[in-house]
Amino acid sequence: MNPFDRPHDAPPCIAIVDDDEALRESLAWLLDSVGLATRAFPDGETFLDAAPDTFGAVLLDVRMPGLSGLQVQQRLIERGDETPVIFMTGHGDVPMAVAALKAGAQDFIEKPFNHQQLIDTVQQALREHQRARQARERRDALQARYAALRPKEQRILVHVAEGMTSREIADHLGVSAKTVEVYRLRAMKALGATSLAELVRLCVALGLVDALPDRGQVDGD
Repeated sequence: MNPFDRPHDAPPCIAIVDDDEALRESLAWLLDSVGLATRAFPDGETFLDAAPDTFGAVLLDVRMPGLSGLQVQQRLIERGDETPVIFMTGHGDVPMAVAALKAGAQDFIEKPFNHQQLIDTVQQALREHQRARQARERRDALQARYAALRPKEQRILVHVAEGMTSREIADHLGVSAKTVEVYRLRAMKALGATSLAELVRLCVALGLVDALPDRGQVDGD
């Protein structure tokens, strides 16, 4: 199945990248048996030419002709592609797999595979990728709402999150406290904040202020 042709609500497509045709077919059959669509590639170059960011996860062999699995992973990183990568390794390739994990791979599994372990690993990768994608979408939407605020609303928002009172902000900006309140309420409504605590949390998420230390944290502990 071509991932570009998938309906929006279709199950995510898994890329299988391995030079062993029999293994590719076996993995495709296994994943299809649990309702996961797949697309197989015989080498890293072909996979990289196929818009990898359209896949839900990648099963990637460590050792292949041409680009190695680690080189493919590096190309994905350079592209900013966050598709989870699960490395498939043979006995003796574990050090390479560890290097891949340090570079950001989701997981690695050793050949020959335990079928249930492979399915569980892929499904876990899909769940985590979905959570990360949703978090990124929420962050992008929040940043867009913040960018749409007036400059003065943005400044007042940060000062409120920093703990300044309306009077302190008014004195700092040379406006009335009533004006500060009007701008604050507008900004909170635009960001979807219903309380001061939520406003601070959103400002932290935007990177406008530092996160507060945990309650009870004491310097030197």
